[in-house]
Amino acid sequence: MNQKKNAAKVKTVIFYVVIGILTVGIAVGASLPYILSRSGDVISAGEKAGDYPHNGDGVDKYGRQITDSEEMRGVWVAYLSLNGVNKSMIDDMVADAKSNGLNTIFLHVRPFGDALYKSDYYPWSHLVTGTQGEAPEDGFDPLAYAVEAAHREGIALHAWLNPLRIMLANGVYPPSLSDDNPYNVWRNDDNPDNDNWVIDYQKGKFYNPAVPEVRELIVNGTREIVERYDVDGVHWDDYFYPAYDASFNDSASYTAYTAEGGTLSLADWRRSNINELVKAVYSAVKEADSYCSFGISPAGNIDNCMSMGADVKTWGSSEGYVDYLIPQVYWTSDNTVAPFEPTCRKWNELVTSDSVRLYIGLALYKAGSNDDSGKWKKADDIIMNQVLFTRSGEIDAGGFVLYSYAYLDSEQTAEEMKNLRSVLS
Repeated sequence: MNQKKNAAKVKTVIFYVVIGILTVGIAVGASLPYILSRSGDVISAGEKAGDYPHNGDGVDKYGRQITDSEEMRGVWVAYLSLNGVNKSMIDDMVADAKSNGLNTIFLHVRPFGDALYKSDYYPWSHLVTGTQGEAPEDGFDPLAYAVEAAHREGIALHAWLNPLRIMLANGVYPPSLSDDNPYNVWRNDDNPDNDNWVIDYQKGKFYNPAVPEVRELIVNGTREIVERYDVDGVHWDDYFYPAYDASFNDSASYTAYTAEGGTLSLADWRRSNINELVKAVYSAVKEADSYCSFGISPAGNIDNCMSMGADVKTWGSSEGYVDYLIPQVYWTSDNTVAPFEPTCRKWNELVTSDSVRLYIGLALYKAGSNDDSGKWKKADDIIMNQVLFTRSGEIDAGGFVLYSYAYLDSEQTAEEMKNLRSVLS
């Protein structure tokens, strides 16, 4: 009898010891992502901090205690705010986002077929050193530093890319293209077959997405970002085909397509080219890091999107294209062409796939200005009320993104930002 009692006591002790060990293990395991992501020497170029529990499992892969229901509060940091980018500039950017109650930064790291990071496919951006193709002498990598700085403060960072634009349509920005820029490589080599891989349009320069080799370049250039940097997402804006008609001269590619029996109209064929590219980039992102998001911020007018090659109707209704859409609904409620609330409802109706989130892009840059015939000067709480609309339940929106960072601290938007902060605290 005593032997049985002693055996029972031993089993009980062992049980509680095991429970204790498991409890400590769980606690340490839960803290590990938080510790690693803030150690300062783990997240760097070419190095991943590891795969940690994602949203919905209590913490995300950086140990932040959030859920799927957390509101997106984003801001676009455009290339216009990154000239001469350095560590201090990035620190200020992160601090400003945090002090204004924002939780996500969309950082413009490829504005012109270039890179604000070390790339095997694109030349260094002139925004870093002043000259495209010239690497920083001190080894500074803006994207690597920005990812680490943002995550240290619990802020997500998405790498914002322009997939097709090489030079603005005015032909003066960037000031020059490096010799190793793919545009110059293809145009200056002895192979005439790759001359139409890039298209000149109104003094600007663009990649031709109809060409498989061009799509491969864009896919590879995206994959390397996700493989080398712990970005939370990859992001495209609204620049696709720069024209809706044949003035964008991709006729050689379209003629080759029809000669092989293709029957799509020019507009449908262009949308098909972009869809193929979008789908390939989505797959590359997920293969490199299944936790990384891929999303697009199309123009606010749905018809304009469709005519410029952006098939938002397919992206919003189908799996395998995007994780989120952020339409740029840059108008006030009394706009006569595209009033804010009805336009948001149209986008809400368009996004029908359970795998696609809807966020709303807001025009902070217009607040307090004379834009849209002075409609933005009628009140100083327009953006605040637009945010409140996204929360009202009238649309299924998960948050908002402000354009742009330059207007978070501006005399023009001071009162608007004061009112907005009152609903972000």
